[in-house]
Amino acid sequence: MESDPSRPHKNWLERLSAFLSRAPEDREHLIETLHGAFERNLMDADALAMIEGVLQVGEMQVRDIMIPRAQMDTVDINEPPDVFLPRVIEAAHSRFPVIDGEKDDVLGILLAKDLLRLNIGEEVDMRDILRPAIFIPEAKRLNVLLKEFRASRNHMAIVVDEYGGVAGLVTIEDVLEQIVGDIEDEYDFDETEDNIIRDKSGRYRIKATTEICDFNAAMGSEFSDEDYDTVGGLVLNRFGRLPKRGETIEFDGFKFQVLRADSRRVHTLIVEKLAQGALQLSE
Repeated sequence: MESDPSRPHKNWLERLSAFLSRAPEDREHLIETLHGAFERNLMDADALAMIEGVLQVGEMQVRDIMIPRAQMDTVDINEPPDVFLPRVIEAAHSRFPVIDGEKDDVLGILLAKDLLRLNIGEEVDMRDILRPAIFIPEAKRLNVLLKEFRASRNHMAIVVDEYGGVAGLVTIEDVLEQIVGDIEDEYDFDETEDNIIRDKSGRYRIKATTEICDFNAAMGSEFSDEDYDTVGGLVLNRFGRLPKRGETIEFDGFKFQVLRADSRRVHTLIVEKLAQGALQLSE
């Protein structure tokens, strides 16, 4: 049968729809079908990764991706502006949970842009510019949370545990990264040219793609680069799996903490040299 010259060639979405017309029997069959479509060039690798991300989001819970309480950048309602403003500028976030340091309660969300409306030296009651905080349980599904974010136009939610205590926070960006991969902006460390940066506390922020030979030269270590080319590969091997943001591991005199990661790879690490006494105790 000759093709109709008046009909344009099917685009990749039409061809994929035709391929998927045989309804998968279960999730595993669906994944196999999608990979089959990729192998037949009906979709590219990025499209396949995003579809898999969408399927994964339907199974994940907030606790799987939230920023733990200990790593939250917050503003204390009792702090004067000259104390918290340098911290806000350094963190470069668009939103900050505001807490009562005496009670450790989240009172609301401070939008960094709201600070721009304040006059220099002006006395301000922080409660007057706070936005309401949204509280969600750790067990909430990510696909449900994404719908709620879209409906309410909120970009951040405070995660509480079963006892009502603050367990962490999650943003709409955290959820979207599970689908499209890591979302970077102009303030992300991964955009800088330096692979290794020392912060004020003496720890090091290191890109996971840093070559082991460069890491050894900067840190005075002697890790082998025969099996792994990068620090990220070395750390993944020691974990034995893909770690989540905030997870730590100690070996060979160093403490490695995952600073930024998504469902596919580790991006940035916080590295700290362990004191000799602490090293001997751990051994």
